[in-house]
Amino acid sequence: MKNPCEEFKRNQLFRKLRHGTGKAIADFGLIEKGDRIAVAVSGGKDSYTLLLLLEDLRRRAPVPFELVAINIDSGYPGYRTEVIEAFLRDNGFTYRMVPTEHYDIIQEKRRPGSSYCSMCSRLKRGALYEVAQDMGCNKLALGHHQDDFIETLLLNQFFVGSLKSMAASMLADNGVTTVIRPLVYVLEEDIISFSREASLPVVCCCCPVCGTADIQRKKMKRLLKELQADIPNVKSSLLNALSNVHPRHLLDPSLRRVDV
Repeated sequence: MKNPCEEFKRNQLFRKLRHGTGKAIADFGLIEKGDRIAVAVSGGKDSYTLLLLLEDLRRRAPVPFELVAINIDSGYPGYRTEVIEAFLRDNGFTYRMVPTEHYDIIQEKRRPGSSYCSMCSRLKRGALYEVAQDMGCNKLALGHHQDDFIETLLLNQFFVGSLKSMAASMLADNGVTTVIRPLVYVLEEDIISFSREASLPVVCCCCPVCGTADIQRKKMKRLLKELQADIPNVKSSLLNALSNVHPRHLLDPSLRRVDV
């Protein structure tokens, strides 16, 4: 099988990304012997990078595991699945391209003023779970990176009033598939730089609200950028906070210790 990572062996940035991904896999026990992992590939920078990193690690790993790339086509006009498929085919990946009618369903069912992204995400996640099971995969790898974890933490605090973010590993709602996020230690800016250096064939999702949705998340990105100017380590500090929780110093009544 062709090694799609061969040309990146001496790429310093790729090695940095691989180190961060390998550390996350070790810290959170994300991959085990015999795993068959579905990797969600949307055609964006994050999912391409995740797939390449996992493939390189698979070839080096002391335990055997398999990868299957899965692309969910939501049916948005102009979405170039042929570019994604060419990348997967030419690099020797096992893959499944899945056409859906999500766009039509959203157009019909979405209530005025409700979130387009939320409904699309639910439909796509459900499709990923279903295809992962059909392909015999016990895990689903998603390309959420460090910035996604931190932004989600801030979004929940500022707009939901909840102290939560994402999990590096968690059992999905279907009770069967384990969702893993191996890029938890990887910075978005490094993924952007790598995707440009590697000339990855990034395609637009062609969502009707692309560029105008997720306004609040964009605010969090701007806020973090401003904070980083004064506090260079603010991102790593916020990420570390997610694994350094002190329940006694929080206000959730369910966390109170009952002395017997």
